[in-house]
Amino acid sequence: MIMLFAALGGIASAAFAIVFLWVRDEHSSRILPHFISFATGALIGAALLALLPEAIEGAGPAGARRLGVVLVAGLAVFFVIEKLVLWWHAHAHDESGEEASVCAQHADDPSAAHGSRGHHAPHHGHAHDHSRDRASGVLVLVGDSLHNALDGVLIAAAFLSNVPLGLVTTFAVAAHEIPHRVADFAILVQAGLSRPRALLLNLATGIASVVGAAAAYFALRQALGALPYALAFAAAGFLYIAVAGLIPGLHRRVDARTSAAQVILISIGIAVVAAAEHLSHV
Repeated sequence: MIMLFAALGGIASAAFAIVFLWVRDEHSSRILPHFISFATGALIGAALLALLPEAIEGAGPAGARRLGVVLVAGLAVFFVIEKLVLWWHAHAHDESGEEASVCAQHADDPSAAHGSRGHHAPHHGHAHDHSRDRASGVLVLVGDSLHNALDGVLIAAAFLSNVPLGLVTTFAVAAHEIPHRVADFAILVQAGLSRPRALLLNLATGIASVVGAAAAYFALRQALGALPYALAFAAAGFLYIAVAGLIPGLHRRVDARTSAAQVILISIGIAVVAAAEHLSHV
């Protein structure tokens, strides 16, 4: 069951995201921001109404301080991972910029002036743009694989606690993965991949969620006492994704109508998780 739902969280969400690619741009551009608002609520609800209460119940009063430490550590881990990916991306961009500056220096050389006015300058500019696009495509694949592996760990930890918590966690993972995968697919196509190959690679990164789930299953089975702290780490991951990853994007639009829609959809996301959690304990 863990492997199945880890695959659903990682692979099926990528497949479902492709539906948005066949929707007209003007429609998808309106739908996706709403979906991100809903996903934000689902992540916050899963973290604070499902994962964290389960962790507190499992650890007991004696483990409360240790849960706090794990929450802080989890936020730090996700911060460092995001920082490394951003640094790598910036480093690749800087290298492309250095190559562009070398070309500019050659363009100032009188012996190269004719080439700079002819076909070489556009060719170099196109090459640099293509290099940056390819670097972005590689980053997407590496980042997605790491992210999906962590998602698999979170899903496995939740299922080892109880099945309803695992289902709620899988739902939250899938909710935030769908808009993320749509953006990643677009980056891969821009990097020069054909649509079928971009789709295949996007789906392949979902396998990492199954690998992460399998590793977490065997590790946590050997140390069930660590399960509450794994759930707290999962809660930290969901909170970080919602607060640091999704909410800043929502703040880019501040008109009253959009803001009201965001509040409503975030509330619906939280309410859906709360209802699922309530039904699982009835």
